Amino acid sequence: MAIDPTWLALLLAAAFAGFVDAVAGGGGLIQVPALFAALPREAPATLFGTNKLASIFGTMNAARRYLRAVEMDWAVTLPAAGTAFLFSFVGAVTVAWLPKEVVRPLVLVLLAAVAVYTWTKPDFGVRKGVSRVPAHRTRAVAIGVGALLGFYDGFFGPGAGSFMIFAFVRLYGMDFLHASATAKIVNAATNAGALLLFAPQGHLLWALGLGMAVCNIAGAQLGSRLAIRHGSGFVRAVFLVMTTLLIVKIGWDTLSSRV
Repeated sequence: MAIDPTWLALLLAAAFAGFVDAVAGGGGLIQVPALFAALPREAPATLFGTNKLASIFGTMNAARRYLRAVEMDWAVTLPAAGTAFLFSFVGAVTVAWLPKEVVRPLVLVLLAAVAVYTWTKPDFGVRKGVSRVPAHRTRAVAIGVGALLGFYDGFFGPGAGSFMIFAFVRLYGMDFLHASATAKIVNAATNAGALLLFAPQGHLLWALGLGMAVCNIAGAQLGSRLAIRHGSGFVRAVFLVMTTLLIVKIGWDTLSSRV
């Protein structure tokens, strides 16, 4: 039985996206362009929905592996995940009202700032630090972070995982490993929130999405295993690589949209 080369390419892209996303976020940088390149005749909403369907399984699998090996700060994780779920749905609804061209330059600047800050501080996130958030405001700040990044992920998406990891390291003094583990749970919530919009409207290629989900899980298994084994230094390195690639990708898209 012959295998459709388009499907094969998408399955391989999903596996690699799952690996990268499990370590440091940025899987959408691989999976979304692959879907758009392979299926140019499909509606963008259908491709975004299919991406969310594939991603949520890999993200949940990575989160499960992290939960077994990493001690979680639930006072941060649960409030952030709860508001991220709600505001991801709101962000997905807002897509039809606000042009993404308005957001793209701002995201590019923010990603560049994140990359420069991380590059210039070699010890940033390598080990646990002191939380900058007062204990009595832990949940309130987590709610705000979840709302902001959940909305962003539902509305635009690229770099959401990177922003989450950076926020948890910067605000709560987490190392990159714990920040990545926390981001996986929050990211799973944002994927679920966006799917609440895409699924009822039929914006899903179920067979392809579930096939990609299996490959995404396989990649996530390997990525989370390596992150747990090699620790925060490994996660930090992958984070910097993916953030740099995101800057290049969004910068190129910004320039192309103005030509």
